[in-house]
Amino acid sequence: MQNYLTIDVEDYFQVAAFADIVSPKNWDRMESRIESNLSQILKTLKNQGVYGTFFVVGWLAEKYPEVVRQIIDNGHEIGCHSYWHRKIYDLTPEEFLEDTLRAKAVLEKIARRPITAYRAPSYSITAKSLWALDILKSAGFETDSSIFPIHHDLYGIPGSPRFQYRLQKQGMEEFPISTAVFFGRKIPVAGGGYFRLFPYWFTKFALKRINNKEGRPFVFYLHPWEIDPGQPHFGQARWSSKFRHYNNLDKTLDRFERLLRDFEFGPLPVAADKVKPAVAKTV
Repeated sequence: MQNYLTIDVEDYFQVAAFADIVSPKNWDRMESRIESNLSQILKTLKNQGVYGTFFVVGWLAEKYPEVVRQIIDNGHEIGCHSYWHRKIYDLTPEEFLEDTLRAKAVLEKIARRPITAYRAPSYSITAKSLWALDILKSAGFETDSSIFPIHHDLYGIPGSPRFQYRLQKQGMEEFPISTAVFFGRKIPVAGGGYFRLFPYWFTKFALKRINNKEGRPFVFYLHPWEIDPGQPHFGQARWSSKFRHYNNLDKTLDRFERLLRDFEFGPLPVAADKVKPAVAKTV
C-alpha cells in the first residue's frame, strides 16, 4: 500500500516552539541549516527511490530559491507552507489571505507551475480557524493537509475524520495527519515529534496497524531540522519547547531510513492542472 510522504520545509528557528524568542525580523541574522539538511533528506529519498510532497515556507523559498529547484529536480511535488509560518488562528482573515497569496506566488514563480496543495503552520486549522478553508479555496488550492484529528494545546480538531475526505463546502480534498487507535483512543504516530518520541518499533507497529488492520494509507511528515542534532540551541527557551524540539534528533535520520525501507511511499495527489497560478496582492 502506498502511503503519503510529506516534508515541511522550514528552518530550525522558524518553528512555533521558538516563536516567542525568535522574531521573523531576525531570521536573516540566524545561521541557516536548510540547505545541508534538505540535501541529506533528498539524498536519502533518492537512495530509496521514494518521492514525496514538500510543503515549503515562502520566506525560505524567496531567500533560497535553489532549494525549491533542487526539490523539483529530484522529482518531488511542491506545496505551500505559508510565507511567515504564523499560526492561522493568530491572524485575521485578511492577514491570512495576504500571507497565503504571497507564499503561493513566490513558489509558483520558482516552480513554474501552479501550487495547489497547502499545509498550515503548526496544523493551525482548528475549530476557531475553519474560515481559512474558504480562503484557501478562493486562492486556488485543491488539496489541504492541515487538520490533525487529536487533542493538543496548539492544534487539532478531535472529532474530525482520520482519513482522506472531501471538504464538501470547499470541494477540496483533506489529508489529515495520521493517528492510530488503541483502546478507543487516537494516538498521533505519523511523524514529527511523535516519530522522535516513540521508539521505532512502536511507530512501525502502529503504522502497519493502519495499513493492515484498517486497510488505509497514512500521511507521514518530517522537518529537515529534525535530522540535525548539531543545530544551534536556544538555551533561553521554555523547558517544554526544548523537549519538543531537541528530543532524539540524533536518532531521526536512522529511523527515517528504516521507515522508507519498511513502507511504500509517494506524494499527495495534486490537481495542479485544474487551477491557474495565484496573483499576489495586498489586501
